[in-house]
Amino acid sequence: METTAQKSTTFKRIEIIDALRGFALAGIVFCHMLENFVAAPLPMSVIETMTPSVLDQIIDGLVSFFFRGKFFALFSFLFGLSFFIQMDNSSKRGLNFGGRFFWRLIILFAIGFIHSMFYRGDILTLYAFLGVFLIPFFNINNKWIIGFAALLFLGLGRFIVFYFTNGEGLLMKEELSPESPFIAAYYEVLQNGTLSEVFTSNAIEGNLSKAEFQFGVFSRGYLTFGFFLLGLFIGRIEFFKNYLSETKLTKQLWVGALILLGVSIAAMVATFTAMGPDVQFNSWTSMLGLTFFDLMNVSLTVLIVALFVILYKKSKSQKFLEKFIPYGKMALTNYFLQSVIGTYIFFGWGLGYLTKIPNTYVFLMALVVIAGQMWLSKLWLKHFYYGPLEWIWRSLTYFKVMPLVRNSKN
Repeated sequence: METTAQKSTTFKRIEIIDALRGFALAGIVFCHMLENFVAAPLPMSVIETMTPSVLDQIIDGLVSFFFRGKFFALFSFLFGLSFFIQMDNSSKRGLNFGGRFFWRLIILFAIGFIHSMFYRGDILTLYAFLGVFLIPFFNINNKWIIGFAALLFLGLGRFIVFYFTNGEGLLMKEELSPESPFIAAYYEVLQNGTLSEVFTSNAIEGNLSKAEFQFGVFSRGYLTFGFFLLGLFIGRIEFFKNYLSETKLTKQLWVGALILLGVSIAAMVATFTAMGPDVQFNSWTSMLGLTFFDLMNVSLTVLIVALFVILYKKSKSQKFLEKFIPYGKMALTNYFLQSVIGTYIFFGWGLGYLTKIPNTYVFLMALVVIAGQMWLSKLWLKHFYYGPLEWIWRSLTYFKVMPLVRNSKN
């Protein structure tokens, strides 16, 4: 139980972080909707039905460049930042939040596993797993945090895996390519399977293939942890708490990100061009090319953060960006719900529109989902303190039923 002195220590939410989280969630909606929630390479035979016009192809290209690989990174960065805030707030009260955070991760894994049965690309189980390794970093020196994050961004995890596997599967033998029998069978389940069949496929095969993608040579999981560490570091230097006065650092971020973006794109293009038209990810050269691709995504993510902060400082653009605050406060609920909505639209157990709708219309559908969730989040938070899943997560964390309804006697 907290003492009177501890109760007097209050910690106000930093709204720009909630706004940035909501903005990141909106970007994830576009990515997932345009991939039809498949979370795997699509068979080449269906690509043409998704991009029949030049406009469809342009939309796919723009979303690929500006959204895919960037907004998951932004979400991961914010997870690391939230970890620091929770640990730091407890530390200021004289409490150690490490054990409680570990328990929160167990709950998050359970929520994520249920979510993964709807959508194979779930990131919650990954966050729960990697979050365990984040706890010891809370007391590590900043130089070590930045240094280890830099090694992960430069491909340390990928190079270690490739050294031992030589490009072969780390956790499964099936090839994760568009025309492989494994992907074709999975696509068939999504297109024609019942909800129970989709759940069965995603619960075991889905999480295994996700682990292969995250910890094999494509190394998305290692990058995720790198962004966790970056968020932890940014929390330590109180960047968002003092963002109004952090003009110099904000400028350094966007200038540095632009330089890294240019260098990484040039290096990536040169590397893959030298390999010829049939690129195979079974050589050290291809591993280097993938690292340049990752650095491109890292630079764009940092650029997005810097530009968001710059715009948030301006009164006119801030009024628009503040609309993402309720969306960000209910990020867990909205993330789960958007997958249920999306899979119902596209999968065979629902409306069955998998790969049948051109990207232009899917993009507009994503806008509707985002706008609808933003409106519902604002309406919900007028009457309740937390989103439904946020409330469940918080209540289970502290082993007591937290107040939910505003102005209640609880």
